[in-house]
Amino acid sequence: MKLLKLVPDDTNFDFVRLRGWAFGLTLLLSVLAVGLTVYKGLNFGVDFEGGLMIEERFAASPDLDRVRAVVDAQGVGEAALQQFGDPRTITIRLPVQQGGDEGATNAAVRKVEAALSQQFPGAEFRRYSTVSGKVSGELIRNGVLAVVLAIIGIGLFAIFRFEWQFGVSTIVAIVHDLLMTLGFFALTQFEFDLNIVAAVLTIIGYSINDKIVIDDRIRENMRRYRKMEMREIVNLSVNETLPRTVMTSVTILLALFALLFLGGHVLRGFTAAMVLGIVVGTYSSIYVSSSLLISLGLRAEPEADDKPKRGGGMGDAERVAPRA
Repeated sequence: MKLLKLVPDDTNFDFVRLRGWAFGLTLLLSVLAVGLTVYKGLNFGVDFEGGLMIEERFAASPDLDRVRAVVDAQGVGEAALQQFGDPRTITIRLPVQQGGDEGATNAAVRKVEAALSQQFPGAEFRRYSTVSGKVSGELIRNGVLAVVLAIIGIGLFAIFRFEWQFGVSTIVAIVHDLLMTLGFFALTQFEFDLNIVAAVLTIIGYSINDKIVIDDRIRENMRRYRKMEMREIVNLSVNETLPRTVMTSVTILLALFALLFLGGHVLRGFTAAMVLGIVVGTYSSIYVSSSLLISLGLRAEPEADDKPKRGGGMGDAERVAPRA
């Protein structure tokens, strides 16, 4: 039985040749992502902003201004509305209720539910969640701290596992992946909550796995072909790991697309972040992290006793890389 191969084993793509364009594109996308995040901001969920969030499903797509007027008339604070998943599902975000206890929250939810049911026949209450302002501040700090510590820890691992150039290139690629995710959520205004922080950490974990595999192959080839130029070593290493990289990304994407379309709107933001992270992480592993090693001055230096083997043949120091 013939094995399925998405990428042939003997590819010989010159990835390094496009590194100038790749660096330019990476810088442009990063600047755009930062600009979008600063200009539009993230649509923080109740986890991070605090307050009360009610999810209501209507029989037909409602007039948001009318829904807002009905909610505001209940004296529960100024409402912020957003379509959630489809035009008939609306999330209603309210400030923390006076008193902040469970009784005040339940009373506000009952008021809003009763008013919407009366004004919009067929409206169905789905769920509500609430977080205090103090707790939301702690969640923001903990989420940012978790991401920063993950990036620093990964960079230190790459430095001690390989050389400092590998650590720097890995951190640059991961920060690029993170900025792309933030820019995507600023552009789409998907709700940014603790689920998305979990997705970001998962993306970082996937990206580092892919990058370490390629870096490990680069390090092996640097020892094997000491006379080969770094450009050729990077191209050889990326081509050798390309079938594995593509196969892993495609199989993960198949599972994520199933979750994206069948998992419901609650998981949609998390899954969308993961899909974007897989695509961007694969790109940065091939075009950013690996090629950056050349710009950082990494070289395969021959050792002092690196001499041709006896027998008139050419030693490893002068071998031309075989194609897999």
